Amino acid sequence: MAWTFRFLEEIALADIGFEAEGESIEEVFLGATQALLESMATLSTVAETWERAIERSDVDPSTLLFDWLSEVVYWKDAAGVVFRKAPLTLTQEHDTWLLRARLIGALVDQDTQELHADVKAVTKHLYELTQTAGRWKARVVLDV
Repeated sequence: MAWTFRFLEEIALADIGFEAEGESIEEVFLGATQALLESMATLSTVAETWERAIERSDVDPSTLLFDWLSEVVYWKDAAGVVFRKAPLTLTQEHDTWLLRARLIGALVDQDTQELHADVKAVTKHLYELTQTAGRWKARVVLDV
């Protein structure tokens, strides 16, 4: 696994900020997704009893990442779930990026899950997706 992420404690007191890096754009999507999931719960405490397939596409990978992370937050609220994992693939077909993913988790259960922040939204504050010297990097701030 070549992607990484780190939480940015200096961003804001009421928000959660992180940077995800990877050798490919798919790896940075995986790292950013992992950071979002881990900000919501300790993954090992979440069962795998709920699943949803997601497909999204966009010509702009930055918009696609933002929309994907926002969709994860949407399903947390809409279905009342937290996630253990979110395997995904990202491919480019002509000028369009295509994301295929699965959200896997369980209904929120405070008795069995170690819950963290209740993420309200992915914000545009300091948001960016960049490629420098062959490495991809995303900076994301979550409203909690």
